[in-house]
Amino acid sequence: MIPWSLIFTAIVALIGFAILALIWNAFWLWWQSLLSNAPVGLLQIIFMRFRKVNPNVIVNSRITAKKAGIEISPDQLEAHYLAGGDVQRVVHALISAHKADLGLEYDRACAIDLAGRDVKEAVDTSVNPKVIDVPSGAMTKSSIDGIAGDGIQLKVKARVTVRTNLDRLVGGATEETIVARVGEGIVTTIGSAENHMQVLENPDRISKVVLERGLDSGTAFEILSIDIADIDVGDNIGARLKIDQAEADKRVAQAQAERQRALAVAREQEMTALVEENRAKVVLAEAEVPRAMADAFRSGNMGVMDYYNMQNVVADTSMRSSIGQDDHGRNINPGEPE
Repeated sequence: MIPWSLIFTAIVALIGFAILALIWNAFWLWWQSLLSNAPVGLLQIIFMRFRKVNPNVIVNSRITAKKAGIEISPDQLEAHYLAGGDVQRVVHALISAHKADLGLEYDRACAIDLAGRDVKEAVDTSVNPKVIDVPSGAMTKSSIDGIAGDGIQLKVKARVTVRTNLDRLVGGATEETIVARVGEGIVTTIGSAENHMQVLENPDRISKVVLERGLDSGTAFEILSIDIADIDVGDNIGARLKIDQAEADKRVAQAQAERQRALAVAREQEMTALVEENRAKVVLAEAEVPRAMADAFRSGNMGVMDYYNMQNVVADTSMRSSIGQDDHGRNINPGEPE
C-alpha cells in the first residue's frame, strides 16, 4: 500500500512543477520585453494563459512595434487578439505604413483587419500600386467587346493601375467593382464613336473618357492610370443584324404571300361551288319548261303549230351558232356570244 502522504506529496510536486514552468516561461518573456525596452508586466503575461491569449504573440508584436518607433500597449494588442484579429499582420502593416508616412493609425488597421481585408497587402498596394487586368482572370470572356457606330465590333484589353485608399478600405468596393466599371466605360466609349477607325487611331480616348467618369468613387482604390493593352477588330455586327433583319422581312413577306394565295384558292373554290349551284338552278329551271308547255297545251294557250314554230327557231339558232364557230369551238365574230 502506497502511503497517502506520498501520493499527496507527488500531486503537490506536479502542481508546483507546472506552476514553475508557467512562471519560468513568463519570466523569460518578461525579461525579453524588459531588455527590448518594451516592458510587459509579469503577472499580465501569466494571466494571458488563463485568458487563452498567446503571450509569445503579444510580447513579440509589442517588441517589434517598439523597435520600429510605434507605441502600442499590451492591452491593445491583447484586445485585438481576443477579437479574432491577426496581431502580427496588423503590426507589420503599421510598420510599413509608418515607414512610408501613410498616417495609418492602430485602430484603423485593426478595423481593416477585422473587416476581413489583408491590411498588410493594403499597405503594400498603397505604397507600391498594383495592376488589374480588364477583363480579369475570373471572367469567362477574354476581352471587353464594344460596337462602334458603323457596326464594327472591337475587342479591347486594358490594364488599370490602382493604389489602395486606406481611408475608404473599410466599406469600400473591391477590385470586381473597378473591373466592372472600367469595362462599362470601355463599351460606352466605343459605342459613342461614329466608326471603329476613330477608336483604332486614338486608343487613348478610351482612357481619357474612363478616367473623367471618376470610376473609383466609393471604392477602396484610387485609379492612377488606365492603359489599353490590345485592340482587335471583331465581326461586322451591323451587317449581320441587317442580314438577319432582311431574312426576317423576307419570311414575313413569304408568310403574307402564302396567306394571300390561300385566300385566293379559297375564293376560287367558293366561286366554283357558286357556279355549280347556279348550274343546278338552271337545270331545275329547264326541267320546268316541259311542264309549263304541257300546262300551256292543256289550257289552250299554245297550239301544235306554235310548238313546231318554236322548234324551228331553236334549230335555226343552233345552226347559226355552229356556223359562226371555228374548229376549236370559238366564235369567229368576237361580238357574238359563244
